[in-house]
Amino acid sequence: MKGIVFVRATVLNDVKGRINYISSEEKQEHLYATYDTAPPGYWDELVRENQEEFRKYGTQGKCVEGRELIIALPPDLARGDADEILRFYTDKFREKYGVECSSALHHNKTMKNLHIHLVFSERPLLKEPEEKVATRNMFFAPDGRHVRTKKEATDEKGNLLPGYRMVPKGETYERKVFGPKKRLFITKEFLEDVKWYYVGLMNDKLIPERQLTVFPKNGPYIATKKIGMNNPKAAEIKETNRVVDEWNRQMRLAAARRIPRESMMEVKRTLINEPVRQSISKSTGKREPEKYRVILLRAIQAVKQMFRYTDRMGREDWAKAWGEALGELMALCIQLVTGLDMTKYHEQKGRER
Repeated sequence: MKGIVFVRATVLNDVKGRINYISSEEKQEHLYATYDTAPPGYWDELVRENQEEFRKYGTQGKCVEGRELIIALPPDLARGDADEILRFYTDKFREKYGVECSSALHHNKTMKNLHIHLVFSERPLLKEPEEKVATRNMFFAPDGRHVRTKKEATDEKGNLLPGYRMVPKGETYERKVFGPKKRLFITKEFLEDVKWYYVGLMNDKLIPERQLTVFPKNGPYIATKKIGMNNPKAAEIKETNRVVDEWNRQMRLAAARRIPRESMMEVKRTLINEPVRQSISKSTGKREPEKYRVILLRAIQAVKQMFRYTDRMGREDWAKAWGEALGELMALCIQLVTGLDMTKYHEQKGRER
């Protein structure tokens, strides 16, 4: 199995604060390069316009001012010039998606993960700013909402109420320099598209033996979880990832033995997906990491037993076992691993249904 490209996407409620953080030599131990494609004042204007629109429409929650990608780079690329690497991958994103970016190239604390933080706007710049000019004196509430009459914005003496403002006739009351947010960035397809895009860009610089791929969705493998900084569940996630890595190792062995992919998909559905679904259902929708690890460990042991059992078979019997008799093979090996009488077990499940 080839190396997997890692790209994570997050929303940003403080885009300027995030840019300052990823670009700070004081806050980053291993900062190699920074780069910004935007003109001066761009991020201030972006924040202003996003916040004004957020207040105008009374949206709930926090205003999304921008988004960020964390893109892991293969170790082979660490030998190149840091500024050139960062500019190349940032400019390629800007070229493809048509929005401005601010980026930084880092290593993590253990020096094992070279990665790019790429902050980007969801809005493209307009070719020319759009301005609306007041045809009469206009009044606005503290939340930016336009009020129809002067009486709503002033007290008995005609003075503006606290937080209210007036825009005189002939002056600009609304100015936009950005187009609407691109809906692409909120879709599930976006992250998948980004991953494949960067796989192609990285593989162009790697020898065939070191090239990457995107983690195969709906395949026999299971993705590990990223452990963020100061995550209180770090130890638990690390342990689950360790077990997941062992499952994936067994799947790589299955691929090396030329076991049909469809067979391994069925093994995963039977040994993992279905038990996990039942476990969640019994827990009223709650995911329990310990039970998940137990399911994984039993699945791993069953797969190992299936390998041992079929290794002694001839090619014809082996093919039958991993094909039309796969269900019988799994039942036998689960019984050998767990001690459960699978015939009685399935009969009981049938009665429960």
